[in-house]
Amino acid sequence: MKKILLYLPSVAVLAAILAFSLWNDVHMSGETSRWRSQLDQADALVQENRWEDAQAKLAESYEDWSSRQTYLHIVSEHDAVDDAEAMYRRAMAFADTRELSEFRAELSDLRDQLRLLAEMERLNLKNVL
Repeated sequence: MKKILLYLPSVAVLAAILAFSLWNDVHMSGETSRWRSQLDQADALVQENRWEDAQAKLAESYEDWSSRQTYLHIVSEHDAVDDAEAMYRRAMAFADTRELSEFRAELSDLRDQLRLLAEMERLNLKNVL
């Protein structure tokens, strides 16, 4: 019985880490799904030639993204977060100049980068090893 009690703190720490990992997976998937949806809406607006509305939707998405930077830099790889940040800025620049093909291509890359961010946080064998 005493030997079991010796391992209890270690097991508790491992259980807490597992619980946080599972929560983080679900949370990150929800966050990135919301950002990707916002980008889909901006893409749809620009296809209707509603550039001002698309810019507003992109700005809303960027503001939402920016408000989560501390969390993202704690749990994600900095390079992946920085790449997505650069893609947001390029997309905003293309929206300002109304370059349709470049804007849509950048949004597509950004949506894929956000999907990758969520994928990197999934608790699976590939990410553990």
